[in-house]
Amino acid sequence: MKSIYITITTFFLFFQGLAQSRPQPGPTVTYRNPVIAGDFADPSVIRVGDTYYAAGTSSEWAPAYPIYSSKDLVNWAYVGPVFTALPEWTMGSYWAPELYHRNGIFYVYYTARRKSDQRSFIGVATTRDLRKGFTDHGILLEWTSEAIDAFVLEDQGKLYITWKAYGLDKGKAIELLGAELSPDGLKVTGKAFTLLTAERGNWEAGGAEGQALFKRGRYFYMLYSGNTCCGANCNYQVGLARAEKLQGPWQKYAGNPVLVGDDTWKCPGHGTVVTTPDNRYFYLHHAYNGTDFTFTGRQGVLSELVWDEQTQWPVFRYGTTTPAQAESPIRMGQKTDGSLAVNFEKPVGDLPWVWDVSLPKPAFSVAGGSFKIQNTVATPTGNFLGFVVKKGTYTFSTTIEPQPDVLQSITLYGDAANALGFGVRQGTLELWQVKEGVRQILKSQPLPTASAVHLQLKSRFGQLYDFSWSTEGGKPEPFLPMPVGGGYLPRWDRAPRVGLSVSGEKQGYGVVRSIGMQYH
Repeated sequence: MKSIYITITTFFLFFQGLAQSRPQPGPTVTYRNPVIAGDFADPSVIRVGDTYYAAGTSSEWAPAYPIYSSKDLVNWAYVGPVFTALPEWTMGSYWAPELYHRNGIFYVYYTARRKSDQRSFIGVATTRDLRKGFTDHGILLEWTSEAIDAFVLEDQGKLYITWKAYGLDKGKAIELLGAELSPDGLKVTGKAFTLLTAERGNWEAGGAEGQALFKRGRYFYMLYSGNTCCGANCNYQVGLARAEKLQGPWQKYAGNPVLVGDDTWKCPGHGTVVTTPDNRYFYLHHAYNGTDFTFTGRQGVLSELVWDEQTQWPVFRYGTTTPAQAESPIRMGQKTDGSLAVNFEKPVGDLPWVWDVSLPKPAFSVAGGSFKIQNTVATPTGNFLGFVVKKGTYTFSTTIEPQPDVLQSITLYGDAANALGFGVRQGTLELWQVKEGVRQILKSQPLPTASAVHLQLKSRFGQLYDFSWSTEGGKPEPFLPMPVGGGYLPRWDRAPRVGLSVSGEKQGYGVVRSIGMQYH
């Protein structure tokens, strides 16, 4: 099993291992990454009392910015999104939400693309209850062609915001900047100052971003990310710097980068440091799983920092115990893996559906023992509702009542121009793809029944897909003798989702009796 190498010292960061760290009283409690599975890039984490909260990038998926909560930094439960209704000024690129808590108020400083000019800037929203969503206060910061990756901290009673600047300004080096905020955290009041400037010709060649700052002793410390964040050719890495004053000068660690990827976890970076009640330091960041890679996206990974008291620089620990002791060991298999088994004839709670932010939210309802999705979008992919894929090897299935005017499909959805689906309409089974906006039927055949049909998709590492079907009570039949490839589905900054779609030239409803998701 490979490891991610830490160049600060000879320690290795062994993300997937269950190696133990320093002896502790009672049972040793260990964990395995990812702690937040599936596409959860640019995670921000805070601790409020005895509870941790984390939010992550949703990119072009709605609802915007998923939030999770945890008591131990290892076992996380989905809370809901930051925004159920998207902020009026935005149109997409929902990146890097940064959580902050002060005086009973939760803040989120988020990056989004503005409708009026399609440029990405930083907004701010607040709430007193994360479970009730946030109130948006609009744009907080716009800076030349782009301002992204906000991080907020307090120094001597004053609030400061930091951000990445000049990423789209040709001929100008990328910088990490800072400025003072108003006491309520809703306005930039101070003059911008430089924290770091990205160097050219080394590991920072792709720029510096995703900064996380914290204070320990006489120093401010910063973990920041550089190079290419996303996609099959990514080379993301993490560096370290420190300063005695927030305004600098900042000293970069001589051994940067301190965190680089390998075959087990690729392209680690962009996270936040949080301390536990017993003063341990953890870095929640993202990385691609080496097996599933871009097909499941950048997942939430937890790493511990420990301190060399002589040099006052941290090192990443080789393996780790959990941040908080529990009464009994946490073993693999006890955590919820995201599997689903939903029969719409029985009461169903809220499901964590996601959809394409570039299209209207699909209209759906549960009534009469079935789930109905309305076909309203005149695109080749139709209306899509899906789920975040937690692991690349899984089975997704559904039972559908064929309808005359719509094609109902199990669908793998990259975006509105790239999807793969296996569907049914009255009288026909159809395997189809949309690639770069061009729709193609890969195979169709007559459907010998008008009653409910069971459709099934088996995914191998998120890259190869087998499709089968059956009538009620019948034996599953493969639709093709070989799997179908989906290498075109991942987008540069996000993984595809799997779910249900309805499409067709006429408006109508898809009718679904059940859905199932099982990871293997």
